Amino acid sequence: MPDYDLIIAGAGAAGLSLAYHLVGGGLAERSILLLDRAPKTANDRTWCFWEQGPGPFEALVFRRWEQVWFHGAGGSRRLELAPYTYKMLRGIDFYRFMSDWVARQPNLTVRYGEITHIEEADGGGRVWLDGKPLEARWVFSSLYQPPPRRQGRQYLLQHFKGWRLETPRPAFDPEAATFMDFRTPQNGETRFVYVLPLDPRQALVEYTVFSAECLRPEAYDAGLEQYLSQHLGLEPGGYTRLEQEFGVIPMTDLPLPVRQSPHVLRIGTAGGRTKPSTGYTFQRIQEQSRRIAESLYKTGQPFYRQPKVNRYALFDSVLLEVLSSQRELGERVFADLFRKNPPARVLRFLDEASSLAEDWAILNSVNRSVFARGALEVLRHRLFGR
Repeated sequence: MPDYDLIIAGAGAAGLSLAYHLVGGGLAERSILLLDRAPKTANDRTWCFWEQGPGPFEALVFRRWEQVWFHGAGGSRRLELAPYTYKMLRGIDFYRFMSDWVARQPNLTVRYGEITHIEEADGGGRVWLDGKPLEARWVFSSLYQPPPRRQGRQYLLQHFKGWRLETPRPAFDPEAATFMDFRTPQNGETRFVYVLPLDPRQALVEYTVFSAECLRPEAYDAGLEQYLSQHLGLEPGGYTRLEQEFGVIPMTDLPLPVRQSPHVLRIGTAGGRTKPSTGYTFQRIQEQSRRIAESLYKTGQPFYRQPKVNRYALFDSVLLEVLSSQRELGERVFADLFRKNPPARVLRFLDEASSLAEDWAILNSVNRSVFARGALEVLRHRLFGR
């Protein structure tokens, strides 16, 4: 007999979201074990996403904006996002809410320790925690391992450092976030800053880079200080750093198979839920969690139907190839997208919910010759392996 019905290895955004959707999706009688290395008690990350209407964690949204700024090639634009809203959710708020929620669920158990191995067992899955085996009918793992590099596949990193600042006098416009600001030296890569104003005197300012390798630690600080001085008029000493965060997100079209083995399923970034071309993950985790819960409730197994042909995966691969080969820097690509399309169309496209007509409009708004060469390069590698 398995120890549990379900084991979730990794209690971050993906693991906790899955537990939440499982219980809310009619599976509150299943015994569920949540595993992680240690309790999460720090505000170690911020999730931002756009959404129409309220979402499953609406009460936790720390700030929301109906308008955003885009600064790049061709100038600056203040964009109306309707029918979307850009939302910010802090890690600490999510962890505290989920800790309280888990404590109220009689079918959920939490254990902490070192997860050393996950494998198939007889009719189920097995997780080794601190050298001891735990078994369940189904195991879900959010433990990410970079996939082996393959010729013709792209692997970039989105890496960023952010400071939450407070100024003695009003310095920020709380009505509009800065979605992307490319007015920072690109240095042959894609670099931008985003500013999330919390009130007139506080904001989270993030320096973000798309590249193959992370920078030296002092390079992020230099980028932030330069941006604050040149574009916000804030010199060192003119603000207080309240918090900082650092993160690295894989941006890859390398296959990340969802099914690790017959009874082990990868979730979150480990299961390919990070959008390869943007790094956005949180909303895609919610979709995956909902569909897993729905499949388990209706069919008794968690593997839901996915499209055999995904045109958006090809679009992602082409953009990554263009960025990796530096045929065109990201500044120009994103500037063209938001200059030549309504913001809602771009967001639907990035959500993989656009129509074919909208796709055609998007594709016609970027440099067609550059992207055509990128598409040919992707297809050449896929068809001929070179």
